[in-house]
Amino acid sequence: MKSTIKISAVALSLIVSSLSFGQTQLFTLEEAKAHALDNHLEILNSQRNIDIAQQQIVETTGIGLPQIDISGQFNHFINIPVSVVDASLFNPFAAPGEVMEFRMGQEFSTTGTLSVNQLLFNGSYIVGLQATKHIKRFQQSSYMVTQEDVVFNVIQAYQLATIAKGNVVFADSMVILTQQLVDMQQNYLELELIVQEDMDQLNYSLLTAKNAAVAAEVQYQNALNLLKFSMGYDMNSVIDISESAEEILNQRTLSSGDVHNNLQYGLMEQNITLSELNVKNNKFANLPSLYAFFSHAYNAYRDEFNFFANEKWYPQTVWGLQLNIPVFSGLQRHARTKQTKIKLLQDQSALEQLERTLQFQESQIKNNLKGAKDRYALQKENTQLAKSIYENAVQVKEIGKGNSMQVTQKHNQLMIAQSQYLASLMDLFQAQLELDKLYNEILSKNQ
Repeated sequence: MKSTIKISAVALSLIVSSLSFGQTQLFTLEEAKAHALDNHLEILNSQRNIDIAQQQIVETTGIGLPQIDISGQFNHFINIPVSVVDASLFNPFAAPGEVMEFRMGQEFSTTGTLSVNQLLFNGSYIVGLQATKHIKRFQQSSYMVTQEDVVFNVIQAYQLATIAKGNVVFADSMVILTQQLVDMQQNYLELELIVQEDMDQLNYSLLTAKNAAVAAEVQYQNALNLLKFSMGYDMNSVIDISESAEEILNQRTLSSGDVHNNLQYGLMEQNITLSELNVKNNKFANLPSLYAFFSHAYNAYRDEFNFFANEKWYPQTVWGLQLNIPVFSGLQRHARTKQTKIKLLQDQSALEQLERTLQFQESQIKNNLKGAKDRYALQKENTQLAKSIYENAVQVKEIGKGNSMQVTQKHNQLMIAQSQYLASLMDLFQAQLELDKLYNEILSKNQ
C-alpha cells in the first residue's frame, strides 16, 4: 500500500512539473530589467573585470612587500675543473714556461639559499599603486555603462513588445469586425440584393485583415524573442508582458538633468586621470630607486654523495643596499614623457569635444521628443477618427446602403492610420529613452 502511494506521488509530481514547464512567465518592465541586471552575461563579465582590477591592486601592492625566495642547487662535476699555474710559483728552479696542473674542487657540491628583497623607494611603484586603484574605479564605471546598455535594450525591447501586442489586438478586432460584415453581406448576396463584385471587395478586405493579423502575431513573437535575448532569459522558455504601451507612457515623468552626468562623459574624465598618472609615472622614472637585500646560504662540498651525513656545511650571510640612479637613457625617458603629455592633451580635447557632442545631442533629442509627442497625440486622434469612420461605413453597409468599395477604402484608411500611430508611438518611446540615457537616468528612473 505504501509503495502504491509513493508511486502515485511521484507520478503526480511529474505531471505537475510538466505542467509548470509549459507555463508562460509574465513580466512587468521592472521585473524584466531586474532579471537582466541579475542574469545578463555581459553584466556578469563586467563584474568580473572589477574583480580582476581588485586582484591587480593586490598584485601591485605586493611589489612593495618583502620578496622571499628559497633556492637550492646541486652540482656533480663529471670532470673536476683543471687549473694551470706557472710552475715557478711552487718551484723557484722550474724552467721558464713550465706549468703545473692541478684539479680544484670536489666532485659533488650543493647550496641552499634564503634570500629576501625589499623595495625601499621607487617612484613608479607609488604611481602604479595609485593607477591600479583608479583602474578599479574605472572598471566600476564601465560596469555601470554595461548595466545601462543592457537595461536600455531591455526597455526598448519591452516597449516594442507592448506596441506589437497592441497591434495584435487591433488586427484581431479588424478581422472580427470585417468577418461580421462579410457574414451579413453573404445573406444579401443570396437574396440577390448585392452583386458578386461587392462581395469580392468585402472578401478582399477580410483577407487583408487576416494577413495583417498574421503579420502582427509574427511581429509580436519576434518582439518577445528580442526581449528574452535582451534580458538574458532562456530562449526556449515562454514569456509574456503584463503591461501595455499606455500604462508605460502613464508611468513616465519628464526627463531633466545635466549632460555632465552622462556615463560616457564620466568615463572620459577618468581616462584623463589615467593619462595624468601616466605622465607622473614617466617623470618619477627619473628618480633613484633604493632596494634592500638579505641572503643566507649553506654550501657543502663532498668527494662522495653523502650530503645527509654528519659532515660540515659552510654558511654564508650577506645583506646590503642597492641604489639605482638613472643618469642618461639616450633621451628615451624624455621622449616617453613628452608622448604621455601629448596623449593627455588629446584626451582633454576629446573630453571637450564629447561635451559639445552631448550638448548637441541634448538639443536634438529634446526637439525630437517634442515633435514625437505632438505626432503621437495627432496620430492617436487620427486613428480613433479613422476607426469611427470605418465602423460607420460598416454599419451603413449592414443595412444595405453604401457600397463595398467605400468600405474597402475606409478599411485601408484605418490600416494606414494605425501604422502611422504605431510609428509615432515608437518614436515617442525612443526619444524619451535616449534623453534618459543622455542624463544617466536609465538605471535609476522608473520607466
